[in-house]
Amino acid sequence: MDLYSLIAEGEHQQQDFKFEISSTSKIARSLSAFSNTDGGRLLIGVKDNGKIAGVQSEEEMYMVEAAGTVYCNPPVACSMQTYRVEGKMVVIAEVLPASERPVRAKMEDGSFCAFVRVADENIVASPVQMELWRSEKRGGGSLIPFGEEEKQLLSILEMPEGLTLNQFVRRARLPRHKAIKLLSDFIRFGLAEQVFIGHTFKYKTT
Repeated sequence: MDLYSLIAEGEHQQQDFKFEISSTSKIARSLSAFSNTDGGRLLIGVKDNGKIAGVQSEEEMYMVEAAGTVYCNPPVACSMQTYRVEGKMVVIAEVLPASERPVRAKMEDGSFCAFVRVADENIVASPVQMELWRSEKRGGGSLIPFGEEEKQLLSILEMPEGLTLNQFVRRARLPRHKAIKLLSDFIRFGLAEQVFIGHTFKYKTT
């Protein structure tokens, strides 16, 4: 693996630079986000600008391991490799997509929260995404009625910029939990999509 080529890619959906590991809970967010999306890697000992700083001690590797086993539910296994470059040690921690989602990360207050990876950011999973994962766990096929009412509700999403969940709730005049279920069904059946625009999840027809 060519470390310089990886660094040249910059940070993106499947890659994150970490100058140092100072907080196990923060690393758990990255592990959660990678696990819940398409997997990815942490380059530890690399600054945001791509400059190699190196890790200070092997303790940082143990902190990554603890982030996956203690601070993630279900636990996340990381495969770690060390590289010595320019006289400094860089650790690459690889994370595979989870077979059981959502993977939640333990927050500073003791609560657990699921994250997804969008571009180079770890974002809290939306209520609609959580419902999609619940549908995955239930398994099996399901049918939803699709009459005039459903067509009318779907038409609300027919705008280029999409609607936030709250906007859809107001326009559809539905209880929030029903709106969440409906949006997740629309997405599962390929009628709508979830996009991340302006640091907000929005929903629109496909």
